[in-house]
Amino acid sequence: MNKTISFSQSLWVLLIIFGILFPALFWGKVEPHMPLFAATIAAATLLRLFGVPWKQMEEGLVKGIQTAIAPMLILCLIGILIGVWMMSGTVPMILHLGISLISPEYFTISALFLTVIVSTVTGSSFTTISTIGVAMMGVSTALGLDPLMTAGAIICGACFGDKMSPLSDTTNFAAAIANVSLMNHVKFMSHTAIPALAITAIFFVVQGQSANVSLDAIQAIQLSLEQNFSLGIATLLPAAVVLVCSALRKPILPTLVFGILSGIATAALMQGVHSPVEWMNVMQNGFASEIANEAVASIVNRGGLLSMTWSLALILIALSLGGILQYSGVFHALFAGMIKRIKKAAGMVGLAGSSSILVNVLTGEQYLSILLPGQMFRDAFAEQGIEGRRLSRTLEDCGTLVNPLIPWGVSGAFFTSTLHVATIDYLPYVIYLWISPLLTFLFALRQPKA
Repeated sequence: MNKTISFSQSLWVLLIIFGILFPALFWGKVEPHMPLFAATIAAATLLRLFGVPWKQMEEGLVKGIQTAIAPMLILCLIGILIGVWMMSGTVPMILHLGISLISPEYFTISALFLTVIVSTVTGSSFTTISTIGVAMMGVSTALGLDPLMTAGAIICGACFGDKMSPLSDTTNFAAAIANVSLMNHVKFMSHTAIPALAITAIFFVVQGQSANVSLDAIQAIQLSLEQNFSLGIATLLPAAVVLVCSALRKPILPTLVFGILSGIATAALMQGVHSPVEWMNVMQNGFASEIANEAVASIVNRGGLLSMTWSLALILIALSLGGILQYSGVFHALFAGMIKRIKKAAGMVGLAGSSSILVNVLTGEQYLSILLPGQMFRDAFAEQGIEGRRLSRTLEDCGTLVNPLIPWGVSGAFFTSTLHVATIDYLPYVIYLWISPLLTFLFALRQPKA
């Protein structure tokens, strides 16, 4: 029988974790891996002093890592896909089109709504970021625009679809956990999602882009792309394959594999890259060329399996900590103790959202941030006569959307590796991710129980 801990003991565990993480990250400005590793050791040590056997913690650690297998495989495939799409000319073609069609002063708002459309169609922020997002960051670099502003617009748009699309796995998951129909869940989320998107759009319109774009530099970039890649509509085939597979609700792993295979075929047909050895080298180490134009070289020389090792290591450590906390009973003791103290609907929504955010911070896993609070609060909401859709919306706003704000979160680590922008640096620009949870809490104050 597993050892259980008390509410006060769970608070001590959280205190020591936060005491290590926040000073190191926000004042020390260090990479998150070692602080998270130290927090894991400290938490395990304290739990052992509280009488939790090591075997129980080890079992939790292993199970925590098991939850990361699918996300880690996705990240590996996306790293490979990015390198292959550089080799095939897919991203360079999108880059060329973007430079030609999008005016710098409208770029961020264009990037926002383009990623909103793509993420809603695909239901995946990962797919959107790794395809359109990478290309838009390249266009931004070519135009000399602020990369943080661009990353903010891309992430906001990508996460909108990840939250609102009926094709999204987190959208379906949150609805199922709260025992709410999918379309009822989506419709109710629009009460926070649409105002938040409108505020986000206004933010990017007001901010604008003030960079002085050099026409000579732009022409040089376009010329370099034309000289080093065979551009044409056929190079967009891999992107079309991924979009169609996503729209047909095909699983993400086969979808990414099809994107990689179609990219290799396009590289062979359009770019004359026929060597399997070269394909494998790009898939592992990323695309590398001797392009003279430094701006173009910095954009296209990237990707590959090894480019994701930073994120993979971080996720592995984060979910090890999360597994120990979950299976040592920390979350159960904490949530159960808090639920007993809440008697009002607004407080229950606030506690459910705060719990989802806390699980996100401690585990870095958005599915756990939906699952654990969802299981704990579902009966409590029903007992107080609070609609299940209010729980499902809270879980989505505080689970799915908060994960990219956490440096060691699966989404945060992935966005950093893919867009080459640190999580802490893009925080002020991802307005949508901040506003949606805030609106959920504000609406809870004025809404009746049902």
